[in-house]
Amino acid sequence: MGFACDGGLHALNSYENRVWQIGMIDSPPCIAKFYRPGRWSDAQIAEEHAFVAEMQAAELPVVAPLVIGGKSLFSYINPASNTSFRFAVYPRQGGRAPAFDDPRVLEWMGRLMARLHRVGERAAFKCRETLGIESFGYEPRNWLLEHEILPIELEDIWQSVADQALDGVEHCFARAGQVQQIRLHGDCHAGNVLWTPGALEDEDGHSAHHTGGPHFVDFDDARMGPAVQDLWMLLSGTSSEMGQQFRRVLAGYELFRNFDDNEIQLIEALRTLRLLHHSAWLARRWQDPAFPAAFPWFATNRYWEERILELREQIARMQEPALMMN
Repeated sequence: MGFACDGGLHALNSYENRVWQIGMIDSPPCIAKFYRPGRWSDAQIAEEHAFVAEMQAAELPVVAPLVIGGKSLFSYINPASNTSFRFAVYPRQGGRAPAFDDPRVLEWMGRLMARLHRVGERAAFKCRETLGIESFGYEPRNWLLEHEILPIELEDIWQSVADQALDGVEHCFARAGQVQQIRLHGDCHAGNVLWTPGALEDEDGHSAHHTGGPHFVDFDDARMGPAVQDLWMLLSGTSSEMGQQFRRVLAGYELFRNFDDNEIQLIEALRTLRLLHHSAWLARRWQDPAFPAAFPWFATNRYWEERILELREQIARMQEPALMMN
């Protein structure tokens, strides 16, 4: 690609793809993301890159791939084996995990998520996936059962609990009714937000001069879905604590975009779908040597016993009233 590398390579924490920090001779390090073969088509990756470019043009703090020679997605063919891989190059962005327990941080995140969603609702993805009950719930459940992943002595009970959980998800989606589908980050947890030092607003709400704040990274899971998918992962703790946190998020969010309160009905349903999808994701990747090394507990009975307990907890949560923000 024309970069003068100094030979320094540092593997970053990524499992779906392979991500490396690569030292440069005469410039700061860059980040190279090598895409997992078969995960996304070229068209789907192009949509992700175009979406991030739109947000960058809207002055949102996103880390976008470098455009070199008019392209942001590249491929390399090994002539000896006739195999190929695709990759993108990013500027290095430092930062730490955001302090989501700080109300001011939650409001700041709310403002940025609203601006991100305003870009997201301008158009729809044509090639990338949509977050739904079938793709994140029934399909992973069926895949796990068909491939006999679970310990035989726990399979029936897990299937029964998973079926009850999916019934709960169906009811939550029915209560929410028709909600708008927009382009999302899709995986906006603390690990995908890098916070750099800078001043927050003062106590009177006046914006202080700052150069820091949140930077959104890794749009690999960008997809169509309800706006609340990008908001519920900012929350943690008891139902009461999450309600207070969500009130702070919406205080910032609704300065830039209206939030459909019906989507609150989806929070626990989306959490449930994420649990089911994550188990199948680990199972599908188990032949990758990085996964047994990073997730050794996956191949144990205890892992599935804990998932059964989690799903039972989610069944109870989905039967309770939606998140209260009083």
